[in-house]
Amino acid sequence: MAASDGQPNLSQLFSDLNRAGQAGDFNKALKIATKILKHDPHDEKAYHCKVVSMIQLGQFNEVIRFMGGNYKLSDPLKFERAYCLYRLNRTQEALEVIKKIPEPDHRIKELLGQVLYRLEEHDDCLELYRDLIRNSQDEFDEERETNLAAVVAAAQMWGGKQLEDYGLRESTYELSYNAACTQLSKGDVKGAEEKLQKAEELCRQNLEEDPEVTEEDIEAELGVLKTQRAYCLQLQGQNEEATKIYNQVLKSRPTDVGLTAVASNNIISLNKDQNVFDSKKKIKSATAEGVDQKLTKQQLRDIAFNKCLLQMYTNQNEACRKLARSLQEDYPDQDMPVLIQAAQHCREKHRQKAVELLSDHINNRPNPSITMKLTLAQLHLNQGNAGQAAKVLQSVGELRYKPNMVSTLVNLYSSMENIEGAAEVLDTTIYWYKENDSSSPYLVQLMRASSQFKLKHGQAQKATEILEELRSMYPDDVKTIAQLISAYSQCDPKKGEQISKELPPLDPSFFSGVDIEALEKAAMTMGTRKKAAKAAAGGDKADSPVEETKDSVIVQKKKKRKKKGKLPKNHDPSVTPDPERWLPIRERSYFKGRRKRKQKDGVGKGTQGATAGAASDLDASKPQVTPSSPRAGASGTSQSAPAGASGGTAQPEMVGPRQQKPQASSKKSKKKKGGGKNKW
Repeated sequence: MAASDGQPNLSQLFSDLNRAGQAGDFNKALKIATKILKHDPHDEKAYHCKVVSMIQLGQFNEVIRFMGGNYKLSDPLKFERAYCLYRLNRTQEALEVIKKIPEPDHRIKELLGQVLYRLEEHDDCLELYRDLIRNSQDEFDEERETNLAAVVAAAQMWGGKQLEDYGLRESTYELSYNAACTQLSKGDVKGAEEKLQKAEELCRQNLEEDPEVTEEDIEAELGVLKTQRAYCLQLQGQNEEATKIYNQVLKSRPTDVGLTAVASNNIISLNKDQNVFDSKKKIKSATAEGVDQKLTKQQLRDIAFNKCLLQMYTNQNEACRKLARSLQEDYPDQDMPVLIQAAQHCREKHRQKAVELLSDHINNRPNPSITMKLTLAQLHLNQGNAGQAAKVLQSVGELRYKPNMVSTLVNLYSSMENIEGAAEVLDTTIYWYKENDSSSPYLVQLMRASSQFKLKHGQAQKATEILEELRSMYPDDVKTIAQLISAYSQCDPKKGEQISKELPPLDPSFFSGVDIEALEKAAMTMGTRKKAAKAAAGGDKADSPVEETKDSVIVQKKKKRKKKGKLPKNHDPSVTPDPERWLPIRERSYFKGRRKRKQKDGVGKGTQGATAGAASDLDASKPQVTPSSPRAGASGTSQSAPAGASGGTAQPEMVGPRQQKPQASSKKSKKKKGGGKNKW
């Protein structure tokens, strides 16, 4: 039928719409469906085709807005609406829409499984996929099995649950990857690494068969597998190789923001407090937009903790405190935010604030973690508060009964000289093992340690009680009997002598072929050689210093004669020697010290550069004495009497050259002045 003037041919438009849909030309299909709806806004088929075309073109926001304008036509399209909400990461809204569908088909269940997986509701998701696999059989069975394997791995890794083995295959690289994650959740790191290597081989083989797949596409697909294998290497301590793989993955610039975030975060954890500039770059990638929709809650939490630690290492104190408080509010059941704040206080040398923070956190929580208590005890020890540290360690539950913890507590109480407290720790621990784990080998070790401790600190009676109990448990143990004899020797010697009779006799073969006298003379112990030499010196003198016996040869040292000391020449036997004669002169009681030598002519006194002699020469009030001229045969220097002497000027007596004595040199040793900067 031909269309009337101004009216489109609907049958032709629907034919064109059908051909566009089969050809996958959704842009054309969208335009045709829009034309039909302009002519008939209530056409359900055209409305549905327009929604599907928009979904195929990725216009999810437009679909939500379009469906909101016509409730009557959009109500039957709950699946399409829920799918758009899921793709927009509005997962909770998608779940609410799906729950309103009365009789969900396989399509709805498949979508529900994806929604539950993203919401980390693993139990419901697991039951849903098991039901789908049992009640369906088509070309999507392998994908459903892959999804089931992913749910099992996630439930064990993130949910901490141990599930039964469902007998899943490992024929594809996706299944092999999920099997590796399952092994990793069980702690089998080496087994997980082997399965990941197998998954990489299967992935490359599968993708290389497709001629349209490029090497870049293969590397992009292998990125997830390589990153997980690098994580396995990191757990095994192979940090260099793990870092190399992480960097290779990041250099390929993966389009998956979740993969980039995980690799970047793991590099930050390897860097720790080193290479902080690289870590600051990586943390931006780990916290990029859209990451929260790709990662699990635990992964996002770990990235946030690492960011806070990085701020602490880079001395961003205020930013670190602010983020730590925010994380404490977001994750009240986690210790890491509080530990970071305490570490920040310690870095700022405010240890008391750190102690108060941890104490308040422990007191305000019903079940504080052992990590918090051990950290608080360490801070008390750093401050020298051994008593407070011991008090905290006493409150760590059953961990206090472990041998290492018992040893720590005993040492702490002993350092405070609280012997009763240390003994009480040992007694309490022994009682706990008797009541809860009597077959433990630690019980006997602790009983022996307790007896030795009490013997050491004068509690021999209590030590004998413990050893008697050990003796009743192990009556043939020679070591216990020997320790018991040693203990009784301090409190009841007669009892110890009586018990000593229970010691088994030594095996006669132990002494066969042994010459006791030869052993005593063979210098087996300290002082034997000297005793043998003295005995030989006191007896008959032999010509040779070597005395031969039956089994050995004993070398005797010649006795050195002591020389008689020489007395000084002026020794007087009637005078008592000075009792301090062996001490240095400076250390004797009568040493008064050396007198300081007075300098002549006042050298060093007065103004700088001036001398007393020069000053007197310039004094005109004093008469000047002029030296006489030397005469032949006179001494080299003339001696003049000072002015004012009787008889005027005296002449020196004439002395011949032979009678002249050489005068002593009057040179004075010149001392260097102590130089240096800023000294006058």
